[in-house]
Order: sequence, then structure tokens, then C-alpha cells
Amino acid sequence: MKKVIAVIGCGRIADAAHFPALSKLEQVRIKYACDLIEEKTSAMKAKYPSVEQVITDYRIALADSEVDAVFVLTPNYSHFTITMDALRAGKHVMCEKPITVNYELSQEMAAEAERRGLMLNIGVCNRYHRSVELLRQMNREGRFGNLYHVYCSFRNFRSIPGLGGPFTDKAQSGGGVLIDWGVHFLDLILYVLGDVRLKSATCDAYGEMAKDMKAYRYRSMWAENTADFENGVNNVEDFISGYIRTDKASISFNGAWAQNIDEDEMYIDFLGDRGGARLQYGGQFVFWEGGTLEKHAPAYDIPNMYLCEDRAFIESLHTGEKCRNHIEYILESARLLSVLYESAERREEIKL
Repeated sequence: MKKVIAVIGCGRIADAAHFPALSKLEQVRIKYACDLIEEKTSAMKAKYPSVEQVITDYRIALADSEVDAVFVLTPNYSHFTITMDALRAGKHVMCEKPITVNYELSQEMAAEAERRGLMLNIGVCNRYHRSVELLRQMNREGRFGNLYHVYCSFRNFRSIPGLGGPFTDKAQSGGGVLIDWGVHFLDLILYVLGDVRLKSATCDAYGEMAKDMKAYRYRSMWAENTADFENGVNNVEDFISGYIRTDKASISFNGAWAQNIDEDEMYIDFLGDRGGARLQYGGQFVFWEGGTLEKHAPAYDIPNMYLCEDRAFIESLHTGEKCRNHIEYILESARLLSVLYESAERREEIKL
């Protein structure tokens, strides 16, 4: 039997990722596309004929007894309210990352889903990326030997998104480059390591590149249509650096929405005593054997991770089994982000 869903939020991630994926799933009916801006919903219905109705009030979908689940694809600050409303209405939820703007509210969301016996998945799509799956498998098989350290870089040249808009307003976003890009990298690492216990974390955060928004120079800007150079706020970090100790590997990272080095450095290094790998974020990895000094670039297909993620969510509604991006398995990533921000604010290491 098909599951009936409503998609709440018809912005970039809906159009680029979830509507194309959901439209390919035969076991899904997209009954509603919802957005506060009616033109966005109309555009989605025109582009994706499987959308049956368009609405501007998500409560209409929550009041519909036919709807089994909702996809919450709205800005960070609204994740908590919409998800909690949906759970209280008896709907399963697939919510885009981050869970919400802080760890305490994330815990409330998880508790509400558990209390009501409903599925709540989070859109950490890299858990369904084939490269990540292979690296996790290799670690479990001991290919790295003692995987003692992981380093990641998510740095770019002057690419602050939507400057002055929701991306750079901490009240709406919860943070800057760490919660926007870092959540993907750090969750990916924790997933590859598997069953990690955090021990301590230290972090420094800087917002240096656009203190004067009107003077900020850039070549291109993601979400530029949300920017507000005249009246907006930029009170989030554009550079982050930190070090994490776990009961397994240590982790270090540097992230920059904007830096005065014109290089894109988006990769993760896995360092073991028997072998090591470099994963180009979003792409494939290269593995080096420590014993033979041989370099391996395995050949494999990379399926659409959003399609895999959405399919897994729908299948979990049929089986009742939690899949790899159920909120229960993502809370540690949210806790880590919270601790890193606390460390940056206090300018000291946080023991866990």
C-alpha cells in the first residue's frame, strides 16, 4: 500500500533533492506540497505532476487523516515547531538536517517521537553515500588497522550563503559553517567510526570575513535571493577549527564558508596504522595500503543518496524498523555540535 505524504517547504533542498527522489518511488503518494510562498508550491506542482494539491498552511496536511508522514524541508529554526506539531498529529516525520537549532530541542523531538511510537528521521544524506558505506565497511573489516585519527576540511573561498538572511542570523540558523556544512562532515565521520563515545572537544570560531556586509566581496553566493545587506544580521561563524577526542579515533577539522585562499578543500582523511584513505566530499576515495605502499582507487557506482534516504524512510514506515538516519542514531552528532559551540564560546576544552 502506498504511503501518503506531505512535503512542507518547497525551497532548494525540496526541488533539488526530495521532490525528484519521491517522484520516483512507486510506493508514495505526494498529496500535498506546502510553502508559505504560494508561487513556490505552484512551481513544484508544475514541475512534479505527482504532487496532488498545493497549500500554504501545513496544518491542513496535519489535519488530513489520510496523510501518513511529512517531510520537513524548511529553514532550521522552524524544524522544531513543525516536527513537534506533526508528531502530535500522529504523523511520521522526515526532517532535513540539522535536527534543529540546538541539542536540547533535538532531545525533545526525539522524546516526542519515542513517546508516540512514530518514526523521526533526519536528513544526514551522506549515510547513504556509497563511498561512506564502503569506508564504514572497510573500518569494520580492519582494513585501516588501528584507525587512530580523522582529519576533515570543509573550506571554500568567500562563499557565505545568503549574507544578512536566515543563513547568517543565529536565531534562525543556530550557527554558521559548523551547523551548515560541518554537521555533514562530522556525522559522516561518526558513522564510519561506528558506536563512538565522545570524551572531550575543543573549538574556536571566527566571524571575520563579512563584519561589514556592504563591503564584502564575492564571486557568487548560494541563496543570494535570501541575502539582506541593508537590514540583515551576520552574527554566525564563517570559520571554525576544532579537535575532538573519542574512545576510538581523535578528530580534527577546519571549516570555512569564506577564506582568503582561493581553493576548495572539501575532503576527509582516515589515518590508520595499516592503511589510510582520502575521501573527496561527495565523491570517491583513494586507499593506501601501509604494508605494500600500493594505492587503490576502487571503482564503484554512486547511487542518488537522496533517493536511497527517502526510500529507506518509506520502507521503515512499512516495516517499523529504524533505519540508519533515525533520530536516535543522530543525536550524538547534534550533541557534538552543541559541545563545540559551547567550547568556542567559553574558549576552553569541554570534557564529556
